[in-house]
Amino acid sequence: MAATVTEGVKNLKVEESNGKVPQGSPTKNGDADHEDSEDEKEDADGAPEAGVTGATKKKKRKARKKKKAGTGAAGAKVQSSPPRVPVSELFPDSNYPEGEICEYRNENAYRTTSEEKRHLDRMNNDFLTEYRQGAEVHRQVRQWAQKNIKPGQTLTEIAEGIEDSVRALTGHPGLEEGDALLGGMGFPTGLSINHCAAHYTPNAGNKMVLQKEDVMKVDFGVHINGRIVDSAFTMTFDPVYDNLLAAVKDATNTGLREAGIDVRMCDIGAAIQEAMESYEVEINGQMLPVKCIRNLNGHSIGQFNIHGGKTVPIVKGGDQTKMEEGETFAIETFGSTGKGYVRDDMETSHYAKRDDAPKVALRVSSAKTLLASITKNFGTLPFCRRYLDRLGHDKYLLGLNNLVNAGIVEAYPPLCDNKGSYTAQFEHTFVLRPTVKEIISRGDDY
Repeated sequence: MAATVTEGVKNLKVEESNGKVPQGSPTKNGDADHEDSEDEKEDADGAPEAGVTGATKKKKRKARKKKKAGTGAAGAKVQSSPPRVPVSELFPDSNYPEGEICEYRNENAYRTTSEEKRHLDRMNNDFLTEYRQGAEVHRQVRQWAQKNIKPGQTLTEIAEGIEDSVRALTGHPGLEEGDALLGGMGFPTGLSINHCAAHYTPNAGNKMVLQKEDVMKVDFGVHINGRIVDSAFTMTFDPVYDNLLAAVKDATNTGLREAGIDVRMCDIGAAIQEAMESYEVEINGQMLPVKCIRNLNGHSIGQFNIHGGKTVPIVKGGDQTKMEEGETFAIETFGSTGKGYVRDDMETSHYAKRDDAPKVALRVSSAKTLLASITKNFGTLPFCRRYLDRLGHDKYLLGLNNLVNAGIVEAYPPLCDNKGSYTAQFEHTFVLRPTVKEIISRGDDY
């Protein structure tokens, strides 16, 4: 659109030529305090006392500090599996990791050292802290998911595993009124299989099971105060699809590299298409070209608004609009072995209240009740039917369809290429800071 462990600090042994080991106690910073014996004392000039030679003087080994365990120094909490420790506890100083920092090129190279731009950058601390917190949640959850998602699991099990983890790590379970607006899911977890490219998440009662031969796009968002981190990856369990995934990952990385202040959208799209369509993949003995899905795009992101108004094409031609300083974008590319064009198909699960929703009279009472709940719990953030079930809504489809027909809520059906084809997706979110481009969702995994 996507138990805690405490470690103590060990006392360190100091080698003594006479075999004696002084007893040290851990200090606050992890160094051991050792009492010096008489022959270890030095005078005010730093020289050994009389009678102590260099051969007999003992050396004190410097205490080694514990290595960081995932998040902090010795004694800090570490993440559980499944993830349940809020990242605010793992980073109590709110100093969340930066994303990938990319310096601007060409005519924008001056921004890196410009004092004026650096001053503007320092004014964005709260904005960036919220994004980085959400990005750290996304990284920890998705890396857990990549290790634990296996064929044989139901899509509902996979989606709820990701969503429960995101809510726990943001510290916002979302069951109290308005809590989900403070932080949590930026949009429902997309689990689109094979020819379905986007916007599929299981509704209640869905029994679909992930198969070994499936190609599954995992697309979920995390938000803190409406700052949405949108990032996606593709999972396969058969190496036959490796080239398909390589093509899409290369295309996404190309788009990220080309993006920047004053860069035209059409130029980014042309570079993405050139990278993507240089690949082909062999499936069932047939060589198939990898095509860009030409009617799917990247997009700008606004606060509480996953689609901020600008689109980033993944094919050449079209929009001459430029990216601007301070904007946030998601570069997402989709590759397909099919036609390279998607259409609406299957049962709808994704919805969102429109930010320009008209004020119209609603004659269906269930629609009024549902709208009030959507506004209080999601605002303009996308939601799915499972989220309404979770809040205790029952028999709400009539009211939901009434809101869609009235133009207040937008429905987002699954988007599919032709059956029998395979599609893949990779996506990252970046911020065009005044001094540098920061790919906030970048991780060691992709």
